[in-house]
Amino acid sequence: MSDAPTYGFDTLQIHAGAKPDPATGARQTPIYQTTAYVFRDADHAAALFNLQEVGYIYSRLTNPTVAVLQERIATLEGGAGAVCCSSGHAAQIMALFPLMGPGRNVVVSTRLYGGTVTQMSQTIKRFGWSAKFVDFDDLDAVKSAIDEDTRAVFCESIANPGGYITDIRAIADITDAAGLPLIVDNTSATPYLCNPISLGATLVVHSTTKFLTGNGTVTGGCVVDSGKFDWMASDKFPSLSQPEPAYHGLVFAEVLGPMAFTFHSIAIGLRDLGMTMNPQAAHYTLMGIETLSLRMERHVENAVKLAKWLEADDRVDFVTYAGLESSPYYARIEKVCPKGAGALFTFAVKGGYEACVKLVDSLEIFSHVANLGDTRSLVIHSASTTHRQLTPEQQEAAGAAPNVVRLSIGTENFEDLIADLDQALTKATA
Repeated sequence: MSDAPTYGFDTLQIHAGAKPDPATGARQTPIYQTTAYVFRDADHAAALFNLQEVGYIYSRLTNPTVAVLQERIATLEGGAGAVCCSSGHAAQIMALFPLMGPGRNVVVSTRLYGGTVTQMSQTIKRFGWSAKFVDFDDLDAVKSAIDEDTRAVFCESIANPGGYITDIRAIADITDAAGLPLIVDNTSATPYLCNPISLGATLVVHSTTKFLTGNGTVTGGCVVDSGKFDWMASDKFPSLSQPEPAYHGLVFAEVLGPMAFTFHSIAIGLRDLGMTMNPQAAHYTLMGIETLSLRMERHVENAVKLAKWLEADDRVDFVTYAGLESSPYYARIEKVCPKGAGALFTFAVKGGYEACVKLVDSLEIFSHVANLGDTRSLVIHSASTTHRQLTPEQQEAAGAAPNVVRLSIGTENFEDLIADLDQALTKATA
């Protein structure tokens, strides 16, 4: 679709990056289940390996099915390019990999998925990197956390688990002034609800496992590059601005311009880290994205109705959904997520930890799983599962206190969802 920018979101989510298969005329993108690709001749192979020509070498690096997905997500996010990988956590490492180095740090929000908190606070130390956790509602604290060794700033557009909305434009103003890239995890919002690049983000990451696929079948991740950051403006990012020995001194930012980060992530990131997305997973995600806008509209519609019902229930202490007028984040919806506040939030059950456990065990339609973004409504008690490894202080900061449960609202009939929550609350608070 050479004129893709002129098309609407609903059209792009079906057509971007795809065309009928030239060999068979197949209208749906085929699953290219192959490890390698035949070269035309020796010169063609050499040109591909030397990054002088774009094409397919080996499926750890590139695959036609995955390439369609990459172009589709990049188009929907308004990015220059994208790289898909094996999971959302892989995408976060892929995003940091070209930027970081031993002794460098990333400034991150305290409101993150529990696994991301662990990845940032513990795992990245093995690379010699570190993370500084800051409340991103405190802009002065974000500014103060940035130092000479900071190489990126990381947050979630709609934070998991509480559904808090980040003021991306305000954070982007800080990163712009510091000459640093802003990485935004847009998993909970999707490009239908939020466009971080238009708000100043440099890179956008996704767990494609969640709303983009939407059916709980495969794991995957994606990194989208805006193509707008000047990697040559300072010496902070030598992987992109300095000669690369493995490619005979090629300077990615100089030669590849807006596509520098994307090509580096493929040619070096996937080559050496091997966090590859398989073509069948890409196929499932492509099919999921075809109905993304339709699903997100229903997700949001149901979430608003359920959040209002829960807020009015005497058995509930509070609800964190940003789509409620009582939420401190309600005013941010119009500028950050104009089509809705997503389908993810928490609520506190009177009776604390024990009542939460009873509620989870009593639900019948809501599935008790460690996932979100499914067409099915999902529930989990974050403090005892996804955020269990955190300290009580970290749990509280992340919005995963012991007295709350997280809901991911699906696309079922909302009357059935309310009835299920009603009977479970009755049992949990009896």
